Amino acid sequence: MSVNLKIDPYGFREYDARWLYEKDINLLGITNLGKGLGTQIIKQTNKTNPKVIVGHDYRSYSEDIKAALKKGLVSTGCYVEDVGLSLSPMVYFAQFHFDSDAVAMVTASHNDNGWTGVKMGIRKGLTHAPEEMRELKEITLSENFVNGQGQEKKIENFQDIYKQNLIDNNKIKKKIKAVVACGNGTAGIFAPDILRGIGCDVIELDCNLDWTFPKYNPNPEDLKMLHAISDAVKKNNADIGFGFDGDGDRVGVIDNEGNEIFSDKIGLLIARSLSNKYKNSVFVVDVKSTGLYANDKLLNSNKCKTIYWKTGHSHIKRKVNNENALAGFEKSGHFFFNEPLGYGYDDGINSAIQVCHLLDDQNKKMSEIIKEIPKTFQTPTMAPYCKDEDKYALVDKIIKDIEKLKNEKVKIDDQEINEILTINGVRFSFKDGSWGLIRASSNKPSLVIVTESPTSDDRKLKIFRFIDSLLQKTGKIGEYDQKI
Repeated sequence: MSVNLKIDPYGFREYDARWLYEKDINLLGITNLGKGLGTQIIKQTNKTNPKVIVGHDYRSYSEDIKAALKKGLVSTGCYVEDVGLSLSPMVYFAQFHFDSDAVAMVTASHNDNGWTGVKMGIRKGLTHAPEEMRELKEITLSENFVNGQGQEKKIENFQDIYKQNLIDNNKIKKKIKAVVACGNGTAGIFAPDILRGIGCDVIELDCNLDWTFPKYNPNPEDLKMLHAISDAVKKNNADIGFGFDGDGDRVGVIDNEGNEIFSDKIGLLIARSLSNKYKNSVFVVDVKSTGLYANDKLLNSNKCKTIYWKTGHSHIKRKVNNENALAGFEKSGHFFFNEPLGYGYDDGINSAIQVCHLLDDQNKKMSEIIKEIPKTFQTPTMAPYCKDEDKYALVDKIIKDIEKLKNEKVKIDDQEINEILTINGVRFSFKDGSWGLIRASSNKPSLVIVTESPTSDDRKLKIFRFIDSLLQKTGKIGEYDQKI
């Protein structure tokens, strides 16, 4: 290994790669990542010169990162097709459009400035799963690379093709007034144009590109961003507010009264609407999502089935693909629409378009539509700091603690735990439909905590306090990113 090479092994995460640049990785490390990825693509496709689509987000250093990554890919024999400044879904779309063998998108999504990373995939519409990440890590760190003669070419104006693809067939009849917020991230040069293109009256909020993210990170789960959208919706008397993350694969939604609608509830509204047209459909949701899907009367009457699955865009994408589900929804704002609505991958702008169709199809305001599903009291997603090397073992311990409490019939706020789901961390539920979730974050040194109660805000809070007391006893957690 070269003396100057820097590549922290913890940067290889569950389904993508993320590092603090240049603290945890340098350009030589990125080039080795490119060599590792190129070797993996060649191995999996059995092609000497596989075609790889590459794009980058708007961070100040992303083009340097991309150049180093391409150097590594080309050295293994890959033919790189560079689509330039991109959203992650634009890169995924390009793989279908050009019938390419793989994708590599340089982005740290909504992570703070200083972070970099790569989202990659080989099978169309899917991104790396944990086993592929482990293989990539092994190839890269052992420097077990193939050598070949690759090449690269720039693809001009692909942004326009991507935009037009979303505009075509998605025109709406109503003039929906939409606040479109991009937190100065890359979605700013895509989302307003596309939503205008389908027929929305667009009010732009922080859509100019600024990699310093002067106001807040472009993250539709960030309360600061959501409050800014809410203010703009009320001030402009808008019908809807959309907030997009840094690489455009997620969306957050604010209704016409300025209230945030958590993405799992938006997913439920879309699923209900789709179920009328596509009966017997399967939907996939993540373990952070509302418990309402399981007993929804409309979904049940349309003979639709909902599967709760592991959180993470890669996990849900694969489950949607494997189950041939119509759509998948994550509480974080990743939505996945399969044929005929999409190609199965997560595209925040396509998700916003589906919300516009929901409004277009019903002669109701968003605040009225949301009242059609039962009210529940939900926490935002909360992330207490926990070291990468500690987080999985800590969650395993918490699972055992909660299983013990269930077996011993211990009451939490006067109710016993009646069900435990351990597909991804631990989600424990009660008879009244309340639940709590503790899992390890897939892309940051932290845990993820969510609680929900259909009964009361107080009950939601008590379940959170119970979780927090369990965690505090371990001595392994630090500050929360946000807390109720």
